[in-house]
Amino acid sequence: MYRATRTGVDTSKGSADDSAERHAKDAGPAVAADTAGPADPAVPAKDADLAGAAEPAGPADPVGPAGPRRSGWRRWAMDTRPLRRPAYRRLWSSTIVTAVGSQLTAVAVPKQIYDITGSSAWVGYASFAGLLPLVVFALWGGAIADSVDRRKLLLVTNTGIAVTSLLFWIQAITGLGSVAVLMVLLALQQAFFGLNSPARQASIARLVPKEELAAANALGSTVMQTGLVAGPLLAGALIPVVGLAELYLIDALALCATVWAVHRLPALPPLATATAAAGRAGLRGIVEGFRYISLHQVLLLSFLADIIAMVLGMPRALFPELAAQTYAPYGEGLALGLLFAAIPIGAVLGGLLSGTFSRARRHGLMVIVSVIAWGVAVTGFGLSANLWVAVAFLAAAGVADMVSMVFRGAILLSAVTDELRGRMQGVFTVVVAGGPRLADVLHGTAGSALGARTAVVGGGLLVVLSMLVLATTMPALRRYSVSA
Repeated sequence: MYRATRTGVDTSKGSADDSAERHAKDAGPAVAADTAGPADPAVPAKDADLAGAAEPAGPADPVGPAGPRRSGWRRWAMDTRPLRRPAYRRLWSSTIVTAVGSQLTAVAVPKQIYDITGSSAWVGYASFAGLLPLVVFALWGGAIADSVDRRKLLLVTNTGIAVTSLLFWIQAITGLGSVAVLMVLLALQQAFFGLNSPARQASIARLVPKEELAAANALGSTVMQTGLVAGPLLAGALIPVVGLAELYLIDALALCATVWAVHRLPALPPLATATAAAGRAGLRGIVEGFRYISLHQVLLLSFLADIIAMVLGMPRALFPELAAQTYAPYGEGLALGLLFAAIPIGAVLGGLLSGTFSRARRHGLMVIVSVIAWGVAVTGFGLSANLWVAVAFLAAAGVADMVSMVFRGAILLSAVTDELRGRMQGVFTVVVAGGPRLADVLHGTAGSALGARTAVVGGGLLVVLSMLVLATTMPALRRYSVSA
């Protein structure tokens, strides 16, 4: 849900995760393939295959599928079982470095555009300049990820992102001062990320067994959300000391570590035969992916749940107005910073306490409950005249967002066979990137017509109502669970 895209002109969604999210810092050997289980008897027949498709078994888990029993405070702390897997541990460790680096560029791009133009409108135009290549190349990248060695694709695209960051640095130190060049580089970077993200996410299920997917998603999402908090703060501290251009260079150097980590990984070829994979990277493969989603309610509903939460309930477009009016007595600058930081801080807190939920097997029900909790928290935020109460509600929304991200990601990885994971992740990237942008338009328009607080409360209530209707009328999602 609330994730930052890699360039930072859009501070949203950063599922995945923008989180957009956004360097690819991963992939690894098939340390543990999916653990196949029987179909959930409660899932409709056309969705039965989603309850756990059989794939080649990985090596035996030395600790056992459930891991050692945890007691006391450890039951509440982050579930670290996936870190026992060397390949996933390498992926996660590289993410720690690059999560912060990506946010340095996320601050530098809009700052440089504003310095050149003196116009916030141009900052917004830059965001849309990156949207089209992200959508196109995420869909195409998903098809490519299902037909080639994902390690090779990650190596090429990570290198491309690193080179783009280096080009950002060169144009900054040369004093080019061209918005057109910045927007072209931004579009190029988004294209590389669109190609990279599906392969990165689809590889996770080849690194950990199915029962650890939720924990793996929690670990990765927590690092990315931490980057959303620490990165902008670090950028704000570094700009007066080293200058804006050096932020791009730091990001490029961090990405070099990611490229090296990917280079050291063994191959991740498609599990399907070469004949079955032939031609899958073209338009036909993309269409097949959308057709698969349309025929399987669990996947379709998981996407719809994210759209409901983000389009109806993401109020970030109204933060400046609320900071300048409702929370002005607290100081506009302080209020604005707290409003933007509150959701990521809550998400980090949710990740640190992910041991409380990561072992749940009813993934569909967890998505429903967390999206409803998001709507309730957003409603509470809209009703709050006190800044600190408002921040508390936004932090609670961040916790709910983390839970939703974890289980929607786990559904995508566990409910789809490996030959389709790339395309599903491509669609997921488009949903994650597009939802907040639509929310900005919707909430901005509603806020101007009805007032900011009224628009926030109305959006939160619509999220709750929509999810209750969805859960009641479409039982496939709430019934979905992974086998023990």
